[in-house]
Amino acid sequence: MSKYSYIVSMSSNKKKYCCSVIHQPEVDNALEKMPADANILDLADMFRIVGDSTRLKILYALRWGELCVCDISAVVNMSQSAVSHQLRVLKQGRVVRNRREGKVVYYALDDMHIVEILEMAMEHILE
Repeated sequence: MSKYSYIVSMSSNKKKYCCSVIHQPEVDNALEKMPADANILDLADMFRIVGDSTRLKILYALRWGELCVCDISAVVNMSQSAVSHQLRVLKQGRVVRNRREGKVVYYALDDMHIVEILEMAMEHILE
């Protein structure tokens, strides 16, 4: 590792030096523990997906159990079409899952990690 700090462009992987490193062991530790670029991009996508206020309302509506599109529409006060669009985004991002029972499709949070993320974020902003 050189004595210069650098920024790596994710698209080109070229290092751009910006200043002298003051605390090399800490820099080495951070670099060693840095997730792979692909994982960072996936994480950014997940935060983009849940970072929409409408989708957050839908996630909170699903926090305590599964609901159909009609019920979610009533909770978030939006049309079924608009809710269906948001649910499609959430499903593609593996944030929610669905199951069909006859003509009715029920949606639920994909797993408890989503609940934990919501709770931790809310706790953080309420501090």
